[in-house]
Amino acid sequence: MSRRVLVTGAAGFIGSHLCEALVARGDTVIGIDNFDPFYPRATKERNLEALRGAGRFRFLEADIVRQALPLDGVEVVVHLAARPGVRPSLEDPAGYMEVNVTGTARVLEAARRARVARVVFGSSSSVYGETTPAPFAETAPAAAPISPYAASKRAAELLAHAFAHLYGLRIACLRFFTVYGPRQRPDLAIHRFTDRIARGLPVRRHGDGSSERDYTYISDAVHGAVAALDWTEGGAGMCEAFNIGGGDRVRLDRLLALIGRALGREPVVEPAPDEPGDVHLTAADLRRSERELGYRPTVGIEEGIRQFVRWYEATHGRES
Repeated sequence: MSRRVLVTGAAGFIGSHLCEALVARGDTVIGIDNFDPFYPRATKERNLEALRGAGRFRFLEADIVRQALPLDGVEVVVHLAARPGVRPSLEDPAGYMEVNVTGTARVLEAARRARVARVVFGSSSSVYGETTPAPFAETAPAAAPISPYAASKRAAELLAHAFAHLYGLRIACLRFFTVYGPRQRPDLAIHRFTDRIARGLPVRRHGDGSSERDYTYISDAVHGAVAALDWTEGGAGMCEAFNIGGGDRVRLDRLLALIGRALGREPVVEPAPDEPGDVHLTAADLRRSERELGYRPTVGIEEGIRQFVRWYEATHGRES
């Protein structure tokens, strides 16, 4: 059955892939994005290339904080628009709160007023901080974030719980674990490392290489988001968090070696101190997501890195 879906952050990395998947399955999608200059507009415009001619896709340039959302006839909202990044949030915590918390409140309030009871919210594994035992389960308190970005995502989740309780919304909060793949944001580690190694430039490795991340390939992240969208068809007045991860812990030194091997180059590593706001470990407990969403990641880190490097080599010559 075709649905009318509003996706905020539609020109971003995850948003553009999700819009493509929704259109491909027959949904009608309204995508909005404000082209925040966090990374070049031209990159985001390219993210939308495959959608521009799609009959079931309409795009509007709009700001969730300052402009009304086009919710006429919409059945479900997927809210992915946000100020991204742990480290940049240390420089502008107030700006992150305005977009990620106030912006989310405005999206939820607009949905309530338009009687759109189904919402999927893009949260982050960063909400777990450094004190959550691994693997991170959604039942953990997640009460000690260590960056403004993480705090903004946790605050937005708490807003979602309040709206679900007060107004009968059914909301899925997706805690994404380091999503990567074609069209990944250029500031993120895998893209940045690949670019530098490919050009024979040294890579700054923060810490001793023993830090571990749960990396999620973009197709798995999209499958999780689509499953969460379908989950919102259930009973009203519920807000649940779901981990969307790759199911494997990957050390930083192993990640660099995998990228180097896929590129056929030996990485040149420059050791650097740990960065404030970064956690040493992320690891997703996927039992709830598998049980309630049917979510199972299918692309492991080795295959995922090979696919990302193939995309990078095919496209980096025209990247801005």
